[in-house]
Amino acid sequence: MQLKRFETRAVHAGERRARENGGGKNGGGGKGFYPISTPVHLSTTFAHDEIEQTDRVLGGEEFGYSYARYGNPTVTAFEDAVAALECSGDPDGARAFAFASGMAAMHAALSAAELGGGGTVLAAEQLYGSTATLLVQVFGAAGVEVRFVDVCDLEAVRKKVAELSPRAVVVETISNPLLRVADVPAIAEITREAGSTLIVDATFSTPYLQRPLELGADIVVHSATKYLSGHGDLTAGIVVAGAPYDGALDSLRKLVGGTLGPFEAWLALRGLKTLPLRMERQCENASEVAGRLASHPKVSKVNHPSLKNHPDGEVARRVLDGSGGLLSFELAAGDGEEGRAAAFRFLNALELCVTAPSLGDIYTLAIHPATSSHRELSPPGASASGWRRT
Repeated sequence: MQLKRFETRAVHAGERRARENGGGKNGGGGKGFYPISTPVHLSTTFAHDEIEQTDRVLGGEEFGYSYARYGNPTVTAFEDAVAALECSGDPDGARAFAFASGMAAMHAALSAAELGGGGTVLAAEQLYGSTATLLVQVFGAAGVEVRFVDVCDLEAVRKKVAELSPRAVVVETISNPLLRVADVPAIAEITREAGSTLIVDATFSTPYLQRPLELGADIVVHSATKYLSGHGDLTAGIVVAGAPYDGALDSLRKLVGGTLGPFEAWLALRGLKTLPLRMERQCENASEVAGRLASHPKVSKVNHPSLKNHPDGEVARRVLDGSGGLLSFELAAGDGEEGRAAAFRFLNALELCVTAPSLGDIYTLAIHPATSSHRELSPPGASASGWRRT
């Protein structure tokens, strides 16, 4: 049965694998029952009735489980659910691979694009600070040439891709912290013509607002810590890709071992079921707050795709099914230490909002990007991203 509606897939995808694997209505020794909710499989190893089957499973000749670093039923359920959301329920669309954090997932995605042996990666100037640092400090140290471009300037992207012939291009659907919106279909066309791998960090949009693989991207990455799990109680990452990247991702996870634990996978799978409800309400709330802040005399600028003056408004309406649940704004308090002090006073005065360095869960979170998500960037790097590090 192929589940059509996104909301239906969010609830059912990945579940009841026990029935599919022989524990159905008449399976499980004829006992006729199976778990409605995927259980937490807390086991390091998995045994088989015959050693020959263990041999086949370890050799990849038969699907199954043997050792936790190679796979776990609870983790598989979460992976299947995310893959179903990213690929409109097409079981052959792509595979998902869960990791212990969003950064581990991004590292695996970049490695799957064969960046480890050198080459060039072209990254968005509008990029999460830790991702930029990962590229420069880890991949750069391994011989990869890291270049940056304003991905909201398609002509600049086209010229850089033609000039550099990069192995990979890395963008975000909605950027952090300025909420710029990448034209993923147009960028995918550019990278496809050049033979470059397009990696899209879709953490801010989630598959509820956009499914980059359906728009031409090659690899999609999520920090599942955020919207996908949605409750601020776990750390996880996930990569979704088809051939040839899925084989590389499978091998990388087994060899490097940045696997997601079964309990975290169970929490993430449970949280995923309410993703459509949460995202719809969070997008509405963010639009409302953005509109009110835009008219406040002590606020100099608000960044949110729902606003009429947003620089990527036309792109957002075309490539997203909503405006996103995150916004940023600048206080009318000057730059430098004066601006930072004003931001800190504002954050310390908040009562209902929680001042914590994350996003996308059930709490309203507020933080200062320059001293949290982007503190690893030097001031020149921050300026290149189009925002002031104050």
